[in-house]
Amino acid sequence: MTTLAQPNLDSLKASVRGDIVLPDASNYDEVRAIWNAMIDRRPSLIVRCTGVADVKACLAVAREVDLQVSVRGAGHNIAGNAIADDRLLIDLSALRSVSVNPYSKTVTAGPGATLGDIDHETKEFGLAVPMGINSTTGISGLALGGGIGWLTREHGMTSDNLLSVQIVTATGEVLEASQTENADLFWALRGGGGNFGIVTRWTFQAHPVSTVTAGLVVFPAEERKSVLQNYREYCVTLPTSSAVWVVLRQAPPLPFLPEDVHGKDVLVLAFCHNGDAAEGQKIVDTLVSFGNPVGVHAGEMPFAGWQQAFDPLLTPGARNYWKSHNFTELSDGFLDATIEYASALPSPECEIFFGYIEGCCNSVAPEETAYSHRHTKWVVNMHGRWQDAGDDEFCIQWARDLFAATKPFAAPGVYINFLTGEETDRIKDGFGPNYGRLVEVKSKYDPDNVFNLNQNITPV
Repeated sequence: MTTLAQPNLDSLKASVRGDIVLPDASNYDEVRAIWNAMIDRRPSLIVRCTGVADVKACLAVAREVDLQVSVRGAGHNIAGNAIADDRLLIDLSALRSVSVNPYSKTVTAGPGATLGDIDHETKEFGLAVPMGINSTTGISGLALGGGIGWLTREHGMTSDNLLSVQIVTATGEVLEASQTENADLFWALRGGGGNFGIVTRWTFQAHPVSTVTAGLVVFPAEERKSVLQNYREYCVTLPTSSAVWVVLRQAPPLPFLPEDVHGKDVLVLAFCHNGDAAEGQKIVDTLVSFGNPVGVHAGEMPFAGWQQAFDPLLTPGARNYWKSHNFTELSDGFLDATIEYASALPSPECEIFFGYIEGCCNSVAPEETAYSHRHTKWVVNMHGRWQDAGDDEFCIQWARDLFAATKPFAAPGVYINFLTGEETDRIKDGFGPNYGRLVEVKSKYDPDNVFNLNQNITPV
């Protein structure tokens, strides 16, 4: 393992306020752990930064001794890009402060903040920032890759709601980036990943969201095809204030499901309506009419509470492997292939979900931000998840085979936040027609590719 010479380590200790965690520390294994348990890497040292000064000090020492770095926000990325062997881990996970300006409806947050941190503050003002579906997800990786969730149809991607950032570049320069300041960098940060620097402050636009009508409608396996056919026809009629997503999995032991359904293959329609409760109830009634549900759990609830609904199924410490496609339509061929693999789930925690995002985000021109896949209507994730390392090969192969079987029906591009570390051949697809311009921005702000542990854009 690469180690710092004592004088360099002493210099770093004198320059930072945050804790420095070395491999022989009692909490080293705890601190280096990230959400995906398949990622087991050992950095040379970890600096738990307390602010911008610590970030700058880390980069300065890394330059001085030619030590590569990695950067962690909340450590939720599927590819494990937060951490690597023999690097200096710049750990931002403690920087979780969030402040809300209810008059301008803006939210400022630290780079280690999670969706739950944002929701905790914004709910007090009847506001929300369009983000994901799991409260433990970090905002930094989410926003840098685009960001999809329950409010995407109504208010756009997370990156579409970004107003400004503070960022530390590879040389240690601290910059502000917005539509009016370093606009080229701001453009690249909205979908270009962690290629351009270390964001140390985020400012987002928030929107009025308080109580929503949300919940789950669960159908038996034998009705999957007919329900999905009804679903695809119904989606185009939904107002953008409503989102209905699909989950195919084995039924968890939810209290509203009969015990004899637990562990059985099911199709779940998960929905969220930000608007009139009566209109929301009509959506529930329509979804129920698609078949003969084995369970329905729906009603009015705080949006922040709905954001936590899937947390018990996405806890840290499990082994995860994903494959993903974008879609503009759900053809019968795609539905048949998906149902076939949903009937052969390799573990009780594996699932296939369709994230329906058509709406506001499609009205943005592909070149307006670095995220270019404005044609996408559904993002489909083939989520392999299991506990035992002995099941790795079986579960990974299931996801790969499903990916191959559905590829003929997919649209161009891929959502970069769902790319695994091995999918380097899909990076250009992830950035689409904006890749060339992203190379230009990368070459300007990080010509030496200091920030290379990501869905990497190679500078000229």
